[in-house]
Amino acid sequence: MAIKLNHTIILARDKRASAQFLSEMLGLPAPVPFGPFFGVQTQNEVTLDFIDVEGDIPSMHYAFLISDSEFDEIFGRIKARKLKYWADPDQSAAYQINTRDGGRAIYFEDPSGHLLEILTRPYGSGDA
Repeated sequence: MAIKLNHTIILARDKRASAQFLSEMLGLPAPVPFGPFFGVQTQNEVTLDFIDVEGDIPSMHYAFLISDSEFDEIFGRIKARKLKYWADPDQSAAYQINTRDGGRAIYFEDPSGHLLEILTRPYGSGDA
């Protein structure tokens, strides 16, 4: 049997808002409630299960490999919402696009402060 990631739990200040944000930004199906979670399923059958927590939430990084046309669509939604974005995970290159490996990538934050990344080519797959 091939080993595949099935789901992961993402801590949120408001699970419904964070799940809705992700599904809207990435153009994925609406979140589905399941027990204490709101789940967003990606096209490779991985479910991101958002759960409410009290107190501080450590920022985590979630990267999504997408096509060039999906990048254009998602980037358009980011700009329409006037969200800040960066070319790097250190968030030092604001309002820039990372073009490493001949692709495009940007980072932006979700409502709980997690760093989401969209990229069109896996790192190490092309020209630096």
